[in-house]
Amino acid sequence: MTLAEINALDRAAFVAALGGVFEHSPWIAEDAWARRPFASVDALHAAMTAVVRASGKAKQLALLRAHPELAGKAMVRRELTVDSSREQSGAGLTECSPEEFARLQALNARYTAKFGFPFVLAVKGHDRAGILREFARRVEHEPDAELVECLVQVEKIARLRIDALVAG
Repeated sequence: MTLAEINALDRAAFVAALGGVFEHSPWIAEDAWARRPFASVDALHAAMTAVVRASGKAKQLALLRAHPELAGKAMVRRELTVDSSREQSGAGLTECSPEEFARLQALNARYTAKFGFPFVLAVKGHDRAGILREFARRVEHEPDAELVECLVQVEKIARLRIDALVAG
């Protein structure tokens, strides 16, 4: 779609087109629709991230909890969204060795127990070893710092998804 086409969409069509930019959180597109017209892709992304930033901690936590674990149960059961499946596959997470998979499962369990939401990383440009290093580093964060980091990662993921949807 072009930016002009996005700006011309009614609310329902806008949410249908952009509701998946933030994982299982169409409420963000719903709220961002009122900020049209968008002068650029940057403005579209900024409007959507502003909705997240203004939403309050409870909604931010719900957004993070909507994300699947990396190489987690949803991937194994093939229940990921198309975008998440493409992203995790592109990072090689579908090709983990048994040792890597076990390490990811242990980190997922430790991380979720500590923070109450799954580890979120914009995996594009990362390989499995880099993801494991980042995971091990971030599980040591304090909860408030990790919440901020996860929201930054969600914004990066959203930008990548918007760029894939909007023709330049």
